[in-house]
Amino acid sequence: MNGAQDLGGQMGFGPIELEDNEPNFHAKWEERAFAVTLAMGATGTWNIDTSRFARETLPPAVYLSSSYYKIWTLGLEKLLVESGLVSEQELQAGRSLNPAKPLKRVVKAEDVAAVLAKGGPANRPEQQPSRFKAGDRIRTKRMNPEHHTRLPRYVRDVEGTIETVHGVHVFPDANSQGLGEQPTWLYGVVFRGPDVWGPDSDPKLTIRLDLWEPYLDAV
Repeated sequence: MNGAQDLGGQMGFGPIELEDNEPNFHAKWEERAFAVTLAMGATGTWNIDTSRFARETLPPAVYLSSSYYKIWTLGLEKLLVESGLVSEQELQAGRSLNPAKPLKRVVKAEDVAAVLAKGGPANRPEQQPSRFKAGDRIRTKRMNPEHHTRLPRYVRDVEGTIETVHGVHVFPDANSQGLGEQPTWLYGVVFRGPDVWGPDSDPKLTIRLDLWEPYLDAV
């Protein structure tokens, strides 16, 4: 999706400010936002790609004016309403107004550490040979999907070189739409700055991205 989250190469937003010894959270509510988002994700009501798409579809003015965990909170609220677990009236009231609906699973407090340690691996067994190998030249596809994608706008329809073959992974474009995981090959691709940004770019600049096979065509 060409949303407010896809800012690569966009001008006018100022420099990225790095904070020395930045803490994981800047306020207690951010800790709670993180915890509730993970807890709801663990229920299996949606997947990580669906949750990313929920954040991306926030109105641009809201997205760009919200902090990181505010975006997480707003995305979670959207998912809760869309899945029927919470109503708009309940969000406004800040409390339950209807009987709770059953969930697929619930993570208990004593299991959180083990669940976080396990993570959510996205690698899958190989089902067919890869189309590309290290050293192959490729061109990314020109695309403007309305759904979630991991192919940024600034590297669409650009030539690059396969640098690494990462194996087979869940395809986020399909997974975010509820179309199943559709595992496919994932590659590390390197691009030259001038090929991405034009002749004014630093010729020594290189950009490396992990991109799925359906995004790529052979050159």
